[in-house]
Amino acid sequence: MKATRKSTRYLVQASLIAAIYTALCLILHPISFGFGGVELRVSEALTLMPALMPAAVPGLFVGCLLANLMGGATILDIVFGSLTTLAAAVLTRRWRAKPALAALPPVVMNAVVIGLLLRYAYGVSMPLWLCMASIGLGQAVACYAIGLPLMKMMKRLPEKYLRG
Repeated sequence: MKATRKSTRYLVQASLIAAIYTALCLILHPISFGFGGVELRVSEALTLMPALMPAAVPGLFVGCLLANLMGGATILDIVFGSLTTLAAAVLTRRWRAKPALAALPPVVMNAVVIGLLLRYAYGVSMPLWLCMASIGLGQAVACYAIGLPLMKMMKRLPEKYLRG
């Protein structure tokens, strides 16, 4: 019975994170999917949740995948953007003991991969370094200015809500 409860909780947590991530991206579509190389995905604040709960890793991947599918992203962005979110979530989970460090993978990995995608898959005319810097700045705002305070607030929740 306990194993069933644990797996149900894990599935519910992952599903909720995926749904919230997707909803935030779609509700804030104009800034979530960028305009001329500038992007601020508020939903990326959730990329720190793997530091608190393991279910956030698949939840973020599914949420990013769904948001990219429904938001009109290119196939390259759907595949590589979602895989980048998954890889960053895994690293964030591994570095969970140091929140400021745990926020780095989503910032750096998205700056590089999404910067490349903006330049070459979407044909944004900005120089590559500027595409990467722009995405990195948006990610830093989402992760450090929104994500870290969100994580701090969530740490106040009883442990039973954060376990998988």
